[in-house]
Amino acid sequence: MGSFSVWHWLIVLLIILLVFGTKKLRNLGSDLGGAVKGFKEGMKDGGNAADPGAAQPAQKAEAPTIDVQAKDKTPS
Repeated sequence: MGSFSVWHWLIVLLIILLVFGTKKLRNLGSDLGGAVKGFKEGMKDGGNAADPGAAQPAQKAEAPTIDVQAKDKTPS
């Protein structure tokens, strides 16, 4: 009672194809694949940068420090 049969899933898939169309689903699949590929490349690049011997330390530019004071606004 809690699980659906294969026929139920085929009917759901047919309804999804009728609503969205094959072109939109194909574009969605390629966009999702590109996002996963970019994520994997980003994780690979991030893992290489974490190695102490592989990456050179970045030089930090000296930026001027700005001191400010916050003032409370009192309603008049």
